[in-house]
Amino acid sequence: MLAQRIITALVLIPLVFGGVLYLPTHTLAVVLAVIILIGGVEWSRLAGIDSTAGRVLFLLLLATALGGMALILDQGYRWIYWMSLGGAVWWFLVTLGLLVYRPEHVMVRGSATKSLFGLLVLTPAWASVVALHGADADGPHLVLSLLILVWVADSGAYFAGRRWGQVKLAPIISPGKTREGVYGALAGAAIYGFLLAWVRPETGPPALVALLCLVVTLISVVGDLFESLLKRQAGLKDSGNLLPGHGGMLDRIDSMTAAAPLYLLGLLLLGLQP
Repeated sequence: MLAQRIITALVLIPLVFGGVLYLPTHTLAVVLAVIILIGGVEWSRLAGIDSTAGRVLFLLLLATALGGMALILDQGYRWIYWMSLGGAVWWFLVTLGLLVYRPEHVMVRGSATKSLFGLLVLTPAWASVVALHGADADGPHLVLSLLILVWVADSGAYFAGRRWGQVKLAPIISPGKTREGVYGALAGAAIYGFLLAWVRPETGPPALVALLCLVVTLISVVGDLFESLLKRQAGLKDSGNLLPGHGGMLDRIDSMTAAAPLYLLGLLLLGLQP
C-alpha cells in the first residue's frame, strides 16, 4: 500500500505542478472542472444516489453550478470576495455541526440533502482555485502556495500522529486521527506561513500570513472529517479506487475543498486584488 501511495504521488506531483505553473487559467479551469466532476461521481455514491438517472442529474447540476461560478468570477473583485466569504461561512457551519455530532443523531439526512451539500463543497473550491490562479501574474504561484500548505499540514499530521498520537481527535467520525496529529499539522503550517511571508513579502505581514495558514489548516482538517463522516454513513472506506494507494479523487481533495475558499478570502483581506 505504501509503495502504491509513493508511486502514485510521484506521478501526480509533476503533473500538478506543471498544470498549475504552465496552463492558462481558462485551460486549468476546464481541467479542474473535470477533476471536480469525477469527485462528483464519487460524491453521488456517498450521498446514496443509486440510480444512473439520479447520478446523471447530480452531475448536470454540478456542471451547471460550475458554469454559474464561472460567470461570477468574470464579474470581478466584489463577487469573488462574496463567493469566498460564502464558502468560508459554509465550512464554519460544518465545523459547528461536527462539534455537536453524535452517532445517534444523523448529521446529514437523505440523498437530496447530501447532494446539495456536495454542490456547496465542490463548487466554491473549484471557483476559489480558479480565481486564485487568475488573480495576477503571480496567480499560479499562489495556487502552489495553497497546495504546498495542505501537503505540509498533511505530512505534519501524519508524522506527528505516528510518533506521538495518543488522544483521538474524533473517534466516532474518524478513529485514525489524533489531536497530536493536528498539533503537528499546525506546527508545520505555522513554520510554512513564516517562510511564505519571507519568500513572498507581498503576501502580507509574517504574523498574519502564519495566522492565515493556521486557520486554513484547521479548516482543512474539518474538510477531511466531513468526508470521513459521509463515508462512515455510507459504509465506505474510500470514496473510490481511482488513485492506487490513495483511494478516490475525493480522498485526495477533501482537505483542499475546505482550504481553498478560506485561503482565497484570507489573501483578499491581506490585499490581494484579483
